[in-house]
Amino acid sequence: MKQQDTVDYFLKVVWQNVSNTYNQIASGFGITQAIGYVLINIEAEGTAVSALAGLLGVKATSLSRMLSNMEELGLIYRETSSGDKRSVKVFLTPFGIEKRKLARNVVVSFNEYLNIHLNAKEKAQLIDSLNKVNQLTLAYAQKDQDEKSK
Repeated sequence: MKQQDTVDYFLKVVWQNVSNTYNQIASGFGITQAIGYVLINIEAEGTAVSALAGLLGVKATSLSRMLSNMEELGLIYRETSSGDKRSVKVFLTPFGIEKRKLARNVVVSFNEYLNIHLNAKEKAQLIDSLNKVNQLTLAYAQKDQDEKSK
């Protein structure tokens, strides 16, 4: 089987191109695509570090370096919950809110561009197919875990 005949090849290539495009644009704003994604996903009332880790698909410990960098850049600050010292929430600074607006505008603009070039049926089919691949991937991972535990 050729690499170009696999679904995962196209998923990786397409995501890499989207990510690279976002990174090129984000670099003009002094951030990265990953930082922009984090900024977009921080709620006004704060977002738990564990929730952000889940959104990024990384462990909370892996996220720590990025959050430290974001703090140094003045984009966020962290607060420990008074009730549970293990729970940490991330909040946007005014500068972070400004960068979040820029990141959100890039995402909106890119999706408007896609909407111009994909008709409603193509977009619905793409989303349905990606959702199905995601569900199959999760089921496959679970099947693999079930087989290992036997």
